[in-house]
Amino acid sequence: MSDLAPHADALFHGAIYEQYAAICYRRNRELGTAEVLLVTSRESGRWVIPKGWPIKGKKPYEVAAIEAFEEAGVRGKIKKKPFGYFTYLKQLADGNRVPCIVQLHLLEVEKSCENFPERDQRRNEWLSFTEAAGRVREPELKGLLLAAERKLRRSKGRK
Repeated sequence: MSDLAPHADALFHGAIYEQYAAICYRRNRELGTAEVLLVTSRESGRWVIPKGWPIKGKKPYEVAAIEAFEEAGVRGKIKKKPFGYFTYLKQLADGNRVPCIVQLHLLEVEKSCENFPERDQRRNEWLSFTEAAGRVREPELKGLLLAAERKLRRSKGRK
């Protein structure tokens, strides 16, 4: 929140940019748990989820799936309905920081690929949802990761 405070004027009066993201997860059937995949950002190396800008002619969930492959090398079943939203300040190449609202989609990973576009630019790691929430910086994303874990736990009982 303290990161956003100096940019309150931009948040309330300036343009807000949209991005689309995937919470990429896999289920461990034997343990009855799920893990989430985090990637590092290219610029700062902080832990994030795969996300990107709108792509002309693509729906938000399609963009989220594309970003999951390009940034993390994973493919799977993506939910069309948004799971949630979070805000953060995106640092642009020119040094400016702009407010972004990110639409999240759940993606159940079915395949991990060795070869993907940004494999040499990022690290990725499978983590418990609790550990992932501890690694990401954005408070709203922390809460959404924990909410995703609860949702997956509930849906496990219905299968």
